[in-house]
Amino acid sequence: MALLPRLRQLMRRPSSASKVGARRPTTASRRGDTLHEDALRSMLSDDPNNERAFLALAEIVRRRAAESVAEEDPLTAPNVEHERQHAADLAVWSLGEELAGNPRAWYPLIEVARLSVRDDHEGTIRRLTTAAERDPSGQALVQGIALLCEAGQPVEALNLGVGHWRPREHVPEVARELVRAAIAAERPLEAKQHLSSLDLYPDQAAIAALKDELRIEIAQAEQAIPGT
Repeated sequence: MALLPRLRQLMRRPSSASKVGARRPTTASRRGDTLHEDALRSMLSDDPNNERAFLALAEIVRRRAAESVAEEDPLTAPNVEHERQHAADLAVWSLGEELAGNPRAWYPLIEVARLSVRDDHEGTIRRLTTAAERDPSGQALVQGIALLCEAGQPVEALNLGVGHWRPREHVPEVARELVRAAIAAERPLEAKQHLSSLDLYPDQAAIAALKDELRIEIAQAEQAIPGT
């Protein structure tokens, strides 16, 4: 894996004595961040899957980490900005790993997987699998399948979904993501199978529009694939 060791190296690097270009947040702003951070951590302690609280806290730790990378020379600004981005990513990674220690937490695992998807395939699949197993609603599965598809990995998305989808219990949006993953993988027959699995959902009236939407998407995909 390339990202995590590089980010840790950046965070361990001693700060330069030079303060040229370094940001100097005021005591008031730090105190405000601390109070806000404490409130957000309290919310996440109650509900580790509070997406809004996680993203707000991630923004605080991201900004703090970026500001810890001093800009020594204006001529090196592009490289410094790159290092600040890496440091910020590591801070969010660490936050996600910390919160994922809660056995109820699945959303922090999704966010860590988002950071690792380009560099750590096995770790990403492991995190998304754990998230899906922790979430009885299926929302983690929706986000995990979508994340893999966005990363250009529709087959891996299908494998994740097929292994964990419970059509009777999970939110029907899982079917949407599975059908789209099958279409992206050029597997229209598999897309039809996932659509058929929605027949097991207990409230058919509630998903009638979704089923019509997916039928149209599958039909359009079949027309675009030669030989189907």
